[in-house]
Amino acid sequence: MAAFAVLASPELQVPVPRRGEAPIDHVHLARYTFGNRALEIEVLHLFADQAPDYLEGLRNAETEKAWRDAAHTLKGSARAVGAFRVADRAERAEALKACPDQQARLAAIEAIAEALAEARHHIQTLEAAI
Repeated sequence: MAAFAVLASPELQVPVPRRGEAPIDHVHLARYTFGNRALEIEVLHLFADQAPDYLEGLRNAETEKAWRDAAHTLKGSARAVGAFRVADRAERAEALKACPDQQARLAAIEAIAEALAEARHHIQTLEAAI
């Protein structure tokens, strides 16, 4: 069964491509930017600039709602740009919302931080190649 990403309204559903090994799925991103490379770079920079704030939100979450909101927001923004490794790890963190195990939460944060660092490095190398 294919996964779906909702665009603007529930009637407009687009299959999400299989996750590859790259930190950013450029084919996925190109669907939303219509292949406009400058727009892709701009969107990726917005993600690279904002995602650390969501990660910090996870680190500082003192309530279940704060944890869930930060993980959910990071998951959604990562999926939007094709950073599926980040999104998958954020989704796992979101599932920990009721988990009182601080070690599990710290491990989730570390896993997200690792994937996010990889994605941000990839985004920086794109800019250097232009």
